[in-house]
Amino acid sequence: MVVAGKLDPHVTVFNIKKIQDAIAAKKYETKDQYGFNVVKFEDALEAQVEVGLGPLHTQFDDKGYAYTSLFLDSAVARWSLGSERPQDGWKLIQKLPVQYNIGHLAAFGGDSMHPNGKYLVALNKWSLDRFVTTGPLLPQNLQLIDISKPDQGMQVIADMPMGIAEPHYAQIIAADKLKSWPTYPEVGWSAETQAPSATAVLAGKERVERTGPHEVQIYQTAVRSHFTPENITIQEGDHVYWHVTSLDKVKDAVHGFALPAYNVSLSIEPGETVNFDFVAGKPGTYSWYCTEFCSALHLEMTGYLQIKAAQ
Repeated sequence: MVVAGKLDPHVTVFNIKKIQDAIAAKKYETKDQYGFNVVKFEDALEAQVEVGLGPLHTQFDDKGYAYTSLFLDSAVARWSLGSERPQDGWKLIQKLPVQYNIGHLAAFGGDSMHPNGKYLVALNKWSLDRFVTTGPLLPQNLQLIDISKPDQGMQVIADMPMGIAEPHYAQIIAADKLKSWPTYPEVGWSAETQAPSATAVLAGKERVERTGPHEVQIYQTAVRSHFTPENITIQEGDHVYWHVTSLDKVKDAVHGFALPAYNVSLSIEPGETVNFDFVAGKPGTYSWYCTEFCSALHLEMTGYLQIKAAQ
């Protein structure tokens, strides 16, 4: 078990078997504030390796090496696991500079029993001086590192800037492990429940139902390149429950649905049913439209919502 903290330049390796043996022998140092027994540090320790400033997150490969991000050094440390590589022992092998400021790491299968050992990704918090400046905000930056040839050392082979918040944690899954669907198993599928949706609607069953004095259910279909119904009238103050089912069955027939007046923007994959709701506010006529270029008639894939003033 590897423990690292930003204020200690070492990674500390604890031996789980030693911890279990100390517990079995009731060999404790003291009790903590909650009354739990505390095993002595030296009785649990396997090794300490000085890797650099600000060690944070550790991943592993299939060759007996560990990789630790160094927050303050802005680098990745490769160090040998003495239990796996007795010829090297527990020691630092290499430090590779990355762009300021590294946080977590992700390795192919690095958290599994059978890591891949080919690539490592540095999840860096900023990309200072790495890319052309387009404004005050610096992008986050992921760096792909080749770790497949220990004798040649680690090498940064690609960068990928990202315009999102701190890349704190990630998993890498080999593509051959993914058994994805080109389309959903049947028309009217819920991506949330992974089952047929209770609000799905098929062709010819589209409708607008008033289910209460101030409640409306809209059952709509989408197909290249048309929404049905394409004109809907409701009353001011109605609570609207809107259900859209894509009737398309081919993998490239992805549609979008945007109703900007109510901050609605959705993706609708082939065969999927999506749901959203809102309370109709200011009277008027508002457009909705498909946001994915789905065919030559894409611009025809639009409609209008009319909200009548309350009497």
